Parts: sequence; structure tokens; C-alpha cells
Amino acid sequence: MREVDIVIIGGGSAGMAAAIGAYKQGCRQILIIERDKELGGILLQCIHNGFGLHMFSEELSGPAYAERYLNMIKDAKIEYLTQSMVIHLNQDKTVEYVNPVEGYAKVQAKAVILAMGCRERTRGAIALPGYRPAGIWTAGTAQRYLNMEGYLVGRKIFILGSGDIGLIMARRMTLEGAVVLGVAELMPYSNGLPRNRKQCLEDFDIPLFLSHTIVDIRGKKRINSLVIAQVDQEMKPIPGTEKEFFVDTLLLSVGLIPENTLGIEADIPINPKTRGAIINESYETGVPGIFACGNALHVHDLVDFVSAEGEKAGISAARYVEKWNTQTRLEDTGHQFSILPGDGIQYVVPNVVSLDRMSDKIEFLFRVKQEYRDCILKVYADGKLIRQWKKKHVAPAEMEKIILKQDEMKVVSDELTISLEES
Repeated sequence: MREVDIVIIGGGSAGMAAAIGAYKQGCRQILIIERDKELGGILLQCIHNGFGLHMFSEELSGPAYAERYLNMIKDAKIEYLTQSMVIHLNQDKTVEYVNPVEGYAKVQAKAVILAMGCRERTRGAIALPGYRPAGIWTAGTAQRYLNMEGYLVGRKIFILGSGDIGLIMARRMTLEGAVVLGVAELMPYSNGLPRNRKQCLEDFDIPLFLSHTIVDIRGKKRINSLVIAQVDQEMKPIPGTEKEFFVDTLLLSVGLIPENTLGIEADIPINPKTRGAIINESYETGVPGIFACGNALHVHDLVDFVSAEGEKAGISAARYVEKWNTQTRLEDTGHQFSILPGDGIQYVVPNVVSLDRMSDKIEFLFRVKQEYRDCILKVYADGKLIRQWKKKHVAPAEMEKIILKQDEMKVVSDELTISLEES
């Protein structure tokens, strides 16, 4: 069986950045395994601009952003396999995969990085009422058909969910000559970035129906109309608020789920809030030597942040391999504590911190539960307030982050809690 230092599962923005991070740390035996026919992941179908402002200080399209990293991979001569599907991941870090050239193959790694990205929620996941006709697509699938295959999936469109892919597809379909009749969002706020709401809906006069959901889908062979209704505080439709739209296509943009089938198979502990792995400050999961990053860990807003996280995971995996090679004991021997989401916070990443292993500072990423204005972000060490910040506005659609220094966390015994409170 072949042996390498690091196997990276997934060749999208997180996987490529992880490979570059590991390479910069001095690791050379790196293998990326990608199921598609080329590296790049979801970036390849995102032909709009808006990528790279943080990583490259310029605005790029998705394919152009992917090309930057692909060129780095090629310049570093990092090995990668495409059209290769990983079918099993074991706790001993053996990776089993299949492809048209090798058939079934196995590779033994000293460290593994999970960078499989995420998948869209489908109609079955949200149990929409009504008939089950043709013409119902996830927004990402419609985007791939349009931008990569040149196929327009419909002419009269309605979109359920205000995630960024849905908003971007509202603009994209309009530019291709389709009519987008509206976007319905179950929550009382949009789940997309403010710039996408402005550039994709408001600039094209596409109505956004907040606190609305679909209550009926009509049409047997193909969808011909749908009915939306306003919902109350318990998310139940309010009788008398129904509106009917005559359409031939419905796009679903109702959330993304980290792709973690392989991690679950390897008995990696999963965070029920994010659906990604539970990790420490080094992006290491509960199984030593297996790391996670990008949208396979938690769903991000910007690809630049995915890449930054991937590079950190790659550096950590390379450091793990260095210790593995010198047979240094890898178990934690020092002070560890949990990171908990408090009032108003959906989740926080990372979930565990070891002061002995962390650098002089650590970055915490989190999402809030709802929109807040003029609020206070507070950090508690075992119930005692140690830091706070005033925030003008926060929303679930936008990832938030704070940076704490090691000296600030030395006072933590068991738990560090991040909370959001109205001022």
C-alpha cells in the first residue's frame, strides 16, 4: 500500500489552500484527492466577481480565484488525483478511493485533512407541500447547468430561501432573459450578504418576501404555479395571506450542510449545530491526525475565509507529521478548556483550546442567532466577564470573529463562553 505524509480529501478552495499551507510548512509528500474532473470545486461554476479581495487584494471571478491556487499547486509540484472518489476513511488514516485509472486503491497517510465542502438542502429536507412536478431545482444545481453546461433551467422563476447562491442566481437568471418573480424567506431577515441583497435583488427590482414560505406547489408534469403565505412567530402560515405566482421553475436556496459522511464513518465527533467536526485550535478533530477545514467544518460566507482556514489546517497537519516523524508524544498534557456559545450565539469554532499548543493568539469564528442592533459582545471565563465589544449590527448571514490573546485565556479553568447581549 502506498504511503504519504498528508492526504487532503477535496480539491476545492479549502483543499488547495490546505496543500499550500502544508507545503509552506515544509511537507512535501502531499496528495489531494478530488472527485470532479478538475480542481477548483464550487468556484468553477461561480463566474461572478467578488472573490479574492482578502487573499489577493483584487476582485476575481470564481474560476480566476481557483486558477490562482491551481497555479500554486502546480508550481509546488503537489500531487493530485481527479475523478477519484474517496469511499472510506479509517481512524488509522488509511484512505480508500476509486477512479477510472486505478480502480480501487488505498493510501496510508500520517495525517488527513477533510475539505469536502458542503451540499445543498433539497426539497425532501424541508418537506414542501404540494405536487412533485419537474422544474424544481436547488440553486447550486441550476447555477452549474447555466454557467458550466450552458443550459437555462427555466423562464419564469421563483426562489425559496435568501441564501447567497439563491440571490446570485436571481441576478444571473435575470441577465439571461428569465423573469424572477420573487424570493421568499422564512425568517424575518435575509440569509444573504448585504451586498448580494443590494446587487442581486434591489438593483433588479426583484421583490423579497420576508417571513414567508411556500404552502402549495401546483402542476403535475411540470410546476405551473406556487402559493406563498406569511408566517407567524411560530413559523406557521397565516390564513388569508396567500399569494399565487405562475411559474415554470422553482429554485431552492434553503441552506447548506457540511459534507461529513466520511468523518461520521471514521467516528469523528460531530458538532450538532454546525454538522461539521468538533475541532481544537489546530483544526484537529477528535481523532488524532485528522483535521477539518472550510465548508466541511462550517458554512462560510466568503471563499477568502475558506482559503485562510484551509491554509491554517494545512500548517497544523504538517506540524503533526513533523512530530509523528520524530516520534514525539502527540497527546495533550496541558490545560484544555471548552468553548461554548452563550446567549444569542448559534455556534463557535474552535470548540476546544489547549493553551500549551496554541500560539500567542487565537481567532474564534461564530454566527449569531438573529439580527441585533446596538448590542454588546461579551466573553466570559468560567462565568466571569473578561472582554467585551460594542457592535452596531450583527446578523446570522455574516460570520463574526474575535481574536483573544493567550494571556487573556490563562484565567480560564473549564469554559470560555461567547455571548451577545442587547445594550
